[in-house]
Amino acid sequence: MHNQSFTTSADQSRYPIDTSRRHWMRRCGTGFGGLALCQLLQLDSPSSTLQANVSEPTFGLLPPHFPGKAKHIIHVFLNGGVSQVDTFDPKPELTRRAGQMLPFSNLQTERKTGVALPSPFEFKQHGESGIPVSDLFPKLSACVDEMTVIRSMHAELPSHEMSLMLMNTGDMRLVRPSLGSWLTWGMGSLNENLPGFVALCPGGLPVGGAGNWRSAFLPGSFQGTRVDTSKTDVSKLIDHLKNQNVSADEQAAQFALLQQFNRQHLEDRKGEEAIEARLKSFELAFRMQTEASDAFDISQEPEHILKLYGDGPQNRQLLIARRLVERGVRFVQTWHGEMQPWDSHSNIKDEHRKVANECDSGLAALLIDLKQRGLLDQTLVLCTGEFGRTPTVEMGQDGSGASQGRDHNHWGFSIWMAGGGVRRGMIYGATDEFGFKAVENPVSIHDLHATILHLMGYDHQRMTFRYAGRDFRLTDVHGNVVHPILA
Repeated sequence: MHNQSFTTSADQSRYPIDTSRRHWMRRCGTGFGGLALCQLLQLDSPSSTLQANVSEPTFGLLPPHFPGKAKHIIHVFLNGGVSQVDTFDPKPELTRRAGQMLPFSNLQTERKTGVALPSPFEFKQHGESGIPVSDLFPKLSACVDEMTVIRSMHAELPSHEMSLMLMNTGDMRLVRPSLGSWLTWGMGSLNENLPGFVALCPGGLPVGGAGNWRSAFLPGSFQGTRVDTSKTDVSKLIDHLKNQNVSADEQAAQFALLQQFNRQHLEDRKGEEAIEARLKSFELAFRMQTEASDAFDISQEPEHILKLYGDGPQNRQLLIARRLVERGVRFVQTWHGEMQPWDSHSNIKDEHRKVANECDSGLAALLIDLKQRGLLDQTLVLCTGEFGRTPTVEMGQDGSGASQGRDHNHWGFSIWMAGGGVRRGMIYGATDEFGFKAVENPVSIHDLHATILHLMGYDHQRMTFRYAGRDFRLTDVHGNVVHPILA
């Protein structure tokens, strides 16, 4: 990429200076990506140039404590609660005890459940590792030798809102920075023309909304930028990215003058982080006009890559995630959709089949594509829900009969990871014989966060931010690195 200066020789005399700053903010903001969007964007370098370099790291405010194995994270969020006993944790005992009550009266769930419900899906072993995967994921199952499957995850409550916040921010109730915000605050981005943290979510917002990618008390420039990937027209993915009524030179002149006023405003208010974050947002929004459209335009991909990923918003956004990582974005989170697509309280056979079909080819393609481009070793791919589901059938809300679905289960569930310094072809931990509770090598959300930070080069106990008189960290006072899964 080439350098581009903010300065211009355009005649600035036509912009009168005897007017209020508010007036100039109103006049000059148009065409820089939208002020509302700008507040969500990030620029990590203090430089005022437009140079973008994806080969050299642009660190944030806390350089890594030690060399990390991973440089990027793609977090695939299958929100709603993926059933572990129907995907990666087969339990033959459920088939043997089908229709019988199980001895778990002490394990409370959100709703009343009944007898054991066998999985309607067939499990087979795959790859050299022999990891069993159900027929929900026929294409992803071919990639198990790249994956570590953790079968012993556990959360704290069977509630979407609280478990989503816990998975994303390390706290169920209080306003805390998200994992992506912590990482971009610490590491910065590898591309000054794109946000360091992007949340891809088709349709509406998930439960908890933008709180899932919040920056909280960290500077506002480290909040995630949400993109609605249900839109196929790249020009509409980000509103107001281009100004069709003003030339590039005129925008440069407007922007230079606006930043001059902003810098003067900041001089009188030194240390105001909100103003500094706004200035960085303006700069990044200006830069994004040169690169954002290219990054989100999957039509530039060859036909065989498009075919590999497949159609639909889930597969399309996984391809976009690869393109963003390839361009230096530090943290990309992909959501399956608004609300809880995997929340199969009834008819789990058809409902889980439907949502799995929407992402199976894209998940497999992501691992294959990253590996063939030499990016998998430096990119941690994390696939999770917020909790799992019960091995017992959920009863009707009036207590009359079963619905052939499963309730929320935070006691034990499965996730998988690949690339970025984790071992390949490995199963870690186990649930009990019914798949209800983690009993062997249990892994908490705090343990998962500590492990992710370790893979990125950070000691979770030392990655702290002082706020309101105390030091905060993603893992609070908890968490241990899960060393056995590290390569």
